[in-house]
Amino acid sequence: MPASLVRVILAADPPGRLDKALARDVPEDAHLSRSRLARLIADGAVTCRGVAVTDAKAKVAEGDVFEIAVEEAAESHIGPEDIPLAILYEDDDLVVVDKPAGMVVHPAPGTPGGTLVNALLHHFGGALSGVGGEKRPGIVHRIDKDTTGLLVVAKTDRAHHALAAQFEAHDVHRRYLALCHGVPEVADPRLTGTRGVSVEPGGVVKITTGLARHRTDRQRQAVIFNGGRHAVTRVQVEERFGRAAALVACRLETGRTHQIRVHMSHAGHGLIGDAVYGGRRKVSPAEVGAAAAEAARTFPRQALHAAELGFAHPADGRWLAFESAPPEDFATLQEMLREGSLRTSA
Repeated sequence: MPASLVRVILAADPPGRLDKALARDVPEDAHLSRSRLARLIADGAVTCRGVAVTDAKAKVAEGDVFEIAVEEAAESHIGPEDIPLAILYEDDDLVVVDKPAGMVVHPAPGTPGGTLVNALLHHFGGALSGVGGEKRPGIVHRIDKDTTGLLVVAKTDRAHHALAAQFEAHDVHRRYLALCHGVPEVADPRLTGTRGVSVEPGGVVKITTGLARHRTDRQRQAVIFNGGRHAVTRVQVEERFGRAAALVACRLETGRTHQIRVHMSHAGHGLIGDAVYGGRRKVSPAEVGAAAAEAARTFPRQALHAAELGFAHPADGRWLAFESAPPEDFATLQEMLREGSLRTSA
């Protein structure tokens, strides 16, 4: 597809690096976020005096003129599929959906169909933002295949850029519910002695680390403390099931790949059903009874649900807030753990 050129002349007192300076001075109607600009720089799409500038940290000065080649969105060759969608809200700019377990958000190698994107294309046709590219039209953020819950999808490029900016600035409210092994008590010296873990008022456990791809397993993420992508998760216990398990609320400050799952594992409280990060820990029958312990052992996915989502509407700024109750499998396991722990403690 042909590219359009966006011309940027840096104003007075520009930030000291290219990506920040372009993000400040790029015309508003270009709808280019700083993260999108960083990708364009890396791809050689930003030039100065006809020479590509590929270093986002390059020094700049007032009056520098840059041209940005922005490819028009390609027509998607991904086929629409008549897959039911739980739509909580829709207007001309966006749609909020409640994703079921087992649905991948967008096509990828090994998952060419049956995705949320295929379903969206059936329901909305071409009325989706092209910013995400051919394989990710409208997709502003993702949740894992086996995580359930709330997602916002952009129907226009303007909405996509505005929503992406909110996610980048950590202005979006995201609260997840999870069933984890053990109970992350703020008084537990083992937990508070774990690197990157601290305690905030109100019994909130804060986990702050870097996240990067695992050195040997590229499908996994790993906690690191020198480099990586900055990640912050806040965790609060909602319900205890003896000492064996807990229902926790996880609030995301950042939104990295597998963030909650990796952080909970790092803290020693991996999620029930998480075959990748959950470790070998098992729920004790002595704490919750044999039936609940077996249900936890055989739970077929990570017990994680995106329960709350809030953001400013990209068109008029009004705050939109949505809630989703956990699906049946999650709720059933929670009830079994509750009843089992009550019986064993009686």
